Amino acid sequence: MSDFGRRHHDMGGQDAGPVEAHEHDYAFWEKKIDAVRRLLADEKRQMFTVDEMRRGIEELGAKAYDEMSYYERWAASTTNVLIEKGVITIDELGRRMEEVEARLRAEAEDSK
Repeated sequence: MSDFGRRHHDMGGQDAGPVEAHEHDYAFWEKKIDAVRRLLADEKRQMFTVDEMRRGIEELGAKAYDEMSYYERWAASTTNVLIEKGVITIDELGRRMEEVEARLRAEAEDSK
C-alpha cells in the first residue's frame, strides 16, 4: 500500500499489533477533558465540532502525536481550536498556566 497522502496518525491497513480492548480507570483530568469537550461542543454552546477536534489532533505532528496520550491529544486539539476561533488567546492561556503552576508549587511547599 502506498503512503502517498497518508498522514502520520493514519494507521488504516498497516500492521500495528494487537489492540488492547480493556477498560481502565480514567484519571480525574481525563474525565475533565471529556466533560469540557462535551460542553464546548454541545447544542447550546456549539463552540467547535468533532470534525474540528479530529482535524486538530491530525495536525499535531508526528512527534507530538506519538508522545501524547489519547486525552492529551484531546486537550491540545481543543486548546488549538479555541485559540484559532479567538475564544481564548495564547497570552490568556499562558497567564492561566502560570497561575496554576504557582498554585501547585505553593501547595507542594505547604505539604512539606
